[in-house]
This record gives sequence, C-alpha cells and structure tokens, in this order.
Amino acid sequence: MNSRWISVGDAPVEGRRVLVRADLNVPLNQGEVADDTRIRAALPTIRLLLEGGASVVLVSHLGRPTGIDPALSMAPVASRLADLLGTPVELAPAVVGDDVLARARATPPGSVLLLENSRCEPGETDNDPDLAAALAELADLYVNDAFGAAHRAHASTEGVAHLLPSYAGLLLEREVEELTRVRDNPERPLVMILGGAKVSDKIGVLGRFLDVADQILIGGAMCFSFFRAQRIATGDSLVEEEGIDLAREVLAAAEGSDCELRLPVDLILGRSFAADTERRHLDGVEVPDGWMGLDVGPRTTAAYAEAIAGAGTVFWNGPMGAFELEPFAAGTRGVAEAVAAAKGKTVVGGGDSAAALAAFGLADQVDWLSTGGGASLELLEGKELPGVAALARP
Repeated sequence: MNSRWISVGDAPVEGRRVLVRADLNVPLNQGEVADDTRIRAALPTIRLLLEGGASVVLVSHLGRPTGIDPALSMAPVASRLADLLGTPVELAPAVVGDDVLARARATPPGSVLLLENSRCEPGETDNDPDLAAALAELADLYVNDAFGAAHRAHASTEGVAHLLPSYAGLLLEREVEELTRVRDNPERPLVMILGGAKVSDKIGVLGRFLDVADQILIGGAMCFSFFRAQRIATGDSLVEEEGIDLAREVLAAAEGSDCELRLPVDLILGRSFAADTERRHLDGVEVPDGWMGLDVGPRTTAAYAEAIAGAGTVFWNGPMGAFELEPFAAGTRGVAEAVAAAKGKTVVGGGDSAAALAAFGLADQVDWLSTGGGASLELLEGKELPGVAALARP
C-alpha cells in the first residue's frame, strides 16, 4: 500500500457515487475524436469502479475554452468512451447545477455520467472553492486519475480533493511510479533526450539531471539557444532569446558535472518552415544567413542512437526537429526508432514525443508512454504536483 495516498483499488466503492477526474483532453477532427489514447488510458480505473458497483461521475477539461464553446463539448468524448466501454455514457448538459446534481444522484451503480467541459466553468482554473464544493456535492468519493492535469491546482484537480475522501487512480499511480523511478533510482547509464523549442520549458529538468543523468542529448530548436550562448551563428533558425542566458548557465554547470551534455554536430537546413522549401545538409552547426535549422542531421542522429542503445534507462521529451514536415522528420524518427529498440528501460514524456511515436507506429514499443507533458517534467524536476499532493493520507 502506498504511504503517500490510498489507491482507488482500496476504496470502498460499492453502491457509492465516485467523482473521477480523468484527463480526456483529446484532439478532435470535425467533431470526432482523432486520437483516443488518453481515453483508453482512463479505462482501467473506470472499469475497476464500475465492476466494483460504483456510479461513476467523470469530469475532464477539453482544450482551452473561454466560456461555453460548443466546438469543445465533451459529446465526442462521451461517444467514443461508450464505444470503448461497451455501455452507454450519459452526457450532462453542464459541469454543475441542479440538473447535473439530479442526474448524478439518478446514475445507477455500474453506469457513467460524463460532465461537460470543466474549463467552461470560470472557477475551474481559479480553483474556486464554490465550484469545488458543487463538484463535491455530486459524489461520495473522489478519485484523481488525471496525471496530465495534476500539475494544475484547479477546482477539479485540487480543490475538490480536500472535500471528499480522496484516492489515486490507477493511471496516476503508475505515472508517478514510473517517473519517480527515472528520477530517483534509474538503471545506469541514464540517458535523457530533450528537444522541443524552448530551453525555458526544460530548464528545471536540465538543472536537476546534470546531477543525475550520465548523458543529456539536446535536439530541437532549443539547441539554437545553446549555440547562440557559444556565439555560434544560427542564421534564421528559431531561437528563444530568453533561453540564451539559461543555456549559458546550463553549459557552465555542465563543465563541473559528471554528466555529458551533448549538442547536435550537424543539421538539416531549410529556407523556410515548409515541407516544399529548399533544403540542404549542413556538416556542422554554423547556420548561414537565409537558412534555418529544422532537424538534426544524420551524424547527430546516429550518435544519439548509439548512446540510447547503450543506456540502462532512457527518458525522452521533445522532438529533434520539425517532424510534422516529412522532409525534416528523419532526426525525430531516428531517435524514436532507437528508443523503441533500446534494451534498457524506456520512458517517454507526453506531448509531441508521444505524437511522434504514434506517427511512426512505435507507441507500443516503449515501456512507459506518459500522458502528461508538463506534469511529467515538473515531477522529474522534483516539484510537488498539487493534484497529487492533495491526495495525501490524513
């Protein structure tokens, strides 16, 4: 039994209404769910509760609406969830209110009521105590299974947890377990692969893992902040200006660290950010004016793949380049294939890395694919996640 929280598996759920905060924030395409990965990730907890005789009241956000937005209704999610569960899922017309309360109380054991988009309520992101109290009124118990939103202190992730007997969902438990092991007890060597656009998004993890990792492999547009910090020309490449000083600090810290910080040694350049742009291979990293770096080159990809192959633990967050443009996808694809083939423990952060694995058909070939991008980075950094901390044992 976990010493920090009580698992949903130990909750007395028979004949009780359970409010479950899930992360059902899925991409939509023409009113239908385009990728149901997060819905599928929520199924084990939902099924456990239904089989235990509970009435399940689900709440989640979808996108970033500013008020009521029909385009971000949970209706497509309800439809897809019903297909996956093989049982009807009732969609409430709102998040809280008298009608929603009546529906929740009328939901029989073994049935699911899905509330409307939680972020359509203005008090959600403000962690409004009145909204938290209204959510608490809907159920007897609370389960947080939304790891992807656990780094947000919102009414449905943190506030309501203090008002009901609260439990950790199966997905949230596994997420914390897998990521904490990377941070605190990895098999060696530990290789971190960090990409994406901004050094500022990764600065906390970089600072932490310079003292923990054996190698940190840098890719994506964030490498250009490191190059600028070294007075290396970046041409028209995307550079996070505020990331230059941060990169300089990381480079200085790496000098006194046992961790090897590695940057690209060659690049794929384009004239513009477009699939049909003129492109060339640069055997080096001095980007000429009129060109922008849009992917790591083949020498970098091969070197990174070799480091990944020899790792005991691999953590990857962030693409190596503009993988959404096929001519600039080779670096990210090469890293993804190396991670999928690695013999060591492989953990991938959410967001673009997960999208890349899915695009290359490799999502089922890693040991753990996190549903939380920002949440996974904050946990690795050592920050306390409000949605997790609120589940602490009394």
